[in-house]
Amino acid sequence: MRVLVAMSGGVDSSVVAALLVEQGHEVVGATLQLYDHGAAIRKKGACCAGQDIHDARDVADRLGIAHYVLDREQVFRREVIGDFADTYARGETPIPCIRCNQTVKFRDLAALAADLGCEALATGHYARRVDGVHGAELHRAADAARDQSYFLAATTRTQLTLARFPLGDMPDKASVRALAARFGLAVADKPDSQDICFVPEGRYDTLVGRLRPEALAAGEIATSDGRVLGTHEGIARYTVGQGRGLGTASWDGADKLFVAGVDAPARRVIVAPRGAIESTQAIAAEVNWLVDAPDAPLRCQVKLRAREAPRDATVAWDAATGLLRITLDAPGIVAPGQACVMYDGDRVLGGGFLRARGSVDSARAAA
Repeated sequence: MRVLVAMSGGVDSSVVAALLVEQGHEVVGATLQLYDHGAAIRKKGACCAGQDIHDARDVADRLGIAHYVLDREQVFRREVIGDFADTYARGETPIPCIRCNQTVKFRDLAALAADLGCEALATGHYARRVDGVHGAELHRAADAARDQSYFLAATTRTQLTLARFPLGDMPDKASVRALAARFGLAVADKPDSQDICFVPEGRYDTLVGRLRPEALAAGEIATSDGRVLGTHEGIARYTVGQGRGLGTASWDGADKLFVAGVDAPARRVIVAPRGAIESTQAIAAEVNWLVDAPDAPLRCQVKLRAREAPRDATVAWDAATGLLRITLDAPGIVAPGQACVMYDGDRVLGGGFLRARGSVDSARAAA
């Protein structure tokens, strides 16, 4: 086939390109430029930046394949970085990797693949695409420690039909680096990207403050019954379940306190003991189904955060409102803004973005 490979300049996507060339496919490489070259080239641990573009081009030259660089700075700034800052300003916790996959990666690269006459779009994600009875299915990777299926839950069924994930069956990252060495790729020992790619130094609050200054305005830290225990320097610095950074509001008598919620209009952070912040109920919007949407309550497993294990739950889909109502078998921490991804064993059924109970934005829910 003619295959478009999304080449970030890292070892994973480089190995994907090399494997497909070795298998006899006609491979075309594409790299997304998401930052200004001059600024990006100095960023350590960032992907899709200056040095990474050079690395991707070098790999393409070694493999003898065509390579394109797509300028997506403005789109990335608007749809990923802007959404990141907006989500914090609403008092929620964003998950930008899903937004990036949903927009500048799969949407834009799928369009490029069509323009170039490619029959497939391959990426370096650790996930598996399985041809099922009713079409392409998304499954977790063989290496559970590196599985990225959670971050691909917003991929549409049409995009999944086009997608290929050659690393999905790899047993571990060491095997991928060994392949890179065998192919003679200079990126074989290149470190993995760290933190959020556009905030490589980890100071996301500085970025949010520049774009949404109100998210770093001072406010109160209080209990759910209104007792003020302390102050904070911006709601963007807090997420549901967080126990650090509360200062004098870290304890209420003998009880250790955690963030239970964020009231953005009042610039107030709500705290409570650990047991009080857990819930068995959640709501998700912007739901993307990778199976036929169920017309009755569905038993499945859900992940409410990228680094937690799937937990048993019952979900109910309301097509009229576009909302997914989740009932967990055991209480968990529900952080609005994060993703809820549904699984049946290893298979991804779909996913959406968690919303605060009772304050669902109908416009975003219908998006």
